Amino acid sequence: TPIVRANNSEVAGVGVDSDASQCVTLGDSHPVVLQSEGDVIIGGLFPLHYEASETISLMHCRFDQRAFRWLMTMVFAVEEINHSSVLLPGVTLGYRITDSCDNVHNSLRALFPLIKQEFRTTWSETNACLSGSPVSYFATCTCLTDKRMYPSFLRTVPSDIFQVRGLVQLVTFLGWRWVGTIGTTDDYSQYGIQSFSAQFQKQGGCVAFHLTIPKSPTLAEIQEMADRVQRSAARVVVVFATEGQLLDLYFELAQRNVTHLQWVASEAWVTASLLTLPHFHSLLEGTLGFSFPGVNIPNLENFLLNIHPSAKPGMEFINMFWEDQFEIQNASSNLSLTGSSYTDVSRVRISYNVYKAVYAIAHALHALLNCDSAEKNEKSCNKHKQFTSEQVYHPFTVCLSPSGSAECIKCPESYWSDEKKVKCVAGIEEFLSSKDSMGIILVALTLLGVVLTAVIIVIFHRFRTTPIVKANNSEISFLLLLSLKLCFLCSLVFIGQPSVWTCRIRQAAFGISFVICLSCLLVKTIVVLLAFQTKLPGSRALKLFGPSQQRIMIVFTTAPQVCLCAGWLLWAPPFPFRNSAYQIVVECKEPWPPGFYLVLGYIGLLASVCLLLAFLGRKLPDTFNEARLITFSMLIFSAVWISFIPAYISSPGKFSVVVEIFAILASSFGLLLCIFGPKCYIILLHPERNIKKCVRSKNSR
Repeated sequence: TPIVRANNSEVAGVGVDSDASQCVTLGDSHPVVLQSEGDVIIGGLFPLHYEASETISLMHCRFDQRAFRWLMTMVFAVEEINHSSVLLPGVTLGYRITDSCDNVHNSLRALFPLIKQEFRTTWSETNACLSGSPVSYFATCTCLTDKRMYPSFLRTVPSDIFQVRGLVQLVTFLGWRWVGTIGTTDDYSQYGIQSFSAQFQKQGGCVAFHLTIPKSPTLAEIQEMADRVQRSAARVVVVFATEGQLLDLYFELAQRNVTHLQWVASEAWVTASLLTLPHFHSLLEGTLGFSFPGVNIPNLENFLLNIHPSAKPGMEFINMFWEDQFEIQNASSNLSLTGSSYTDVSRVRISYNVYKAVYAIAHALHALLNCDSAEKNEKSCNKHKQFTSEQVYHPFTVCLSPSGSAECIKCPESYWSDEKKVKCVAGIEEFLSSKDSMGIILVALTLLGVVLTAVIIVIFHRFRTTPIVKANNSEISFLLLLSLKLCFLCSLVFIGQPSVWTCRIRQAAFGISFVICLSCLLVKTIVVLLAFQTKLPGSRALKLFGPSQQRIMIVFTTAPQVCLCAGWLLWAPPFPFRNSAYQIVVECKEPWPPGFYLVLGYIGLLASVCLLLAFLGRKLPDTFNEARLITFSMLIFSAVWISFIPAYISSPGKFSVVVEIFAILASSFGLLLCIFGPKCYIILLHPERNIKKCVRSKNSR
């Protein structure tokens, strides 16, 4: 059993038997370590090995070169800081690094010797049961966000909240609504899968199956899971796990030549080279997922290429790497000649998180040890100062938060953090103002519509005794013009800062105005159809649908909309709301969204009936050609509001209001010009046609 001596104490641990190619226990007290002495010791845990598997004989306890690169990046960062004359001058950082072997048991065995030291800072990829101040480089689990349970936990990697949100958007964007999920028994996987499934289902997706891979699965369990994957109709599988936990299942699926699945990977394995082995190509080609941003760390590549095997104590991990890379004990080949994941540092991701974690510790210690004290004439630190883990956890929070405080606070409503994230400042409220360029245009169009409607009313009143005005019930025509005027005016309620009353009035005014307008058009259409029927022998249809009946029909078709709007405003009225999801947008929040869609749906119902009847009467003799005008106007109306719905849903903030105003104005102008434009043309430009004889002539237009 190899023994590593450090500070006159014996340390034993985990190593690799190259003949058996499997994990073997080298001692019962402590694991193998890579260490260097210093004034302050930093601990680290890295998953250098994966446990032996009874199902994959060729991959027992495979050495992970990518994880070894993470380990050596920590060593590089420590040595870089020790050679710096600016950061921690006069203080030497040491390290004590062990192998977690990618399981909790070995992680705990490796952890306890680290936390026994008086001054220590420990971080790992799992962060299980830490009593110090861990800075994690790879722990993305949302469970660790709870500061009540993990008050001293910090990380240099984003939470899975963002990754899950991105994966849901990716899957739904590609139209994959029927997917399977695979996870493991750890919190990273369980929380990730739970969050993904919940958000995916909210977007209309469905989880076809979920598999949980046991920590040490048997051959029968692996085969059963592979059977379920093959039997499922789902062709897309989302996987939250680390690559070592997936090897057994992927090996079985590759053996079965499964090639029809689209894999969506979590960041824990999407860039792992372990699964790019030729054996898995047909199974995993085309895998999608998100990874951390890649960066280039200066001088890291040269450092990684200048490590060599040694018989000295404490060099076991480096020797294991050389054995794995070259399968010999003493190699002298240049590492740059090998294309391994260890030497690929062009765009490092997790290594950069490790690098940032070391520097976060260094900056925290720099402030804690008074290295920048003005009382000192020379740059040095008070390395004899005693400090506790709580103090280390604190200048950490300062280092990781530009605000300079130990914890971040949420800004009050209507407040934003400033550019430096130091303080809360009053946010600028944004809404569709009449002073904005867009607001000015909309107000101008609204006033144009109101004026144009008023002009037509004056014209019709001036020529109210002429045949073309009297032809189709002038009373209904005037009511139609009045309702169109209200349609134009209701768009003004949408412009300006929302208030309690404008939020309540706007949708009701819009809904009722358009229903009155459509009711008038519906009556006009029915009159046209019945008037033609009166030409037939024995028909008394038009006499039964006189002016009184027409008024009653308008009242009855408008009443449901009035009742709906009244109930909506009484039980769940819209109210002003400051939406700060992206920016502080003052908008009208609708506590009962179906109310708006019911109002819109009733308008659509009346429009559809009116369009259908007008379409049926489009080929009537020219005496009754108003049916054609109504048909054309309703086609424009329908096109506007059908295109409105997707545009309204997809428009953020004040732009949804702009979309609704445009729809109101476009449909109002369409009805006004299509119905009354041709009549005004005859009244003003061709008065010779505005006589009883011409109105009844087939040549009238």
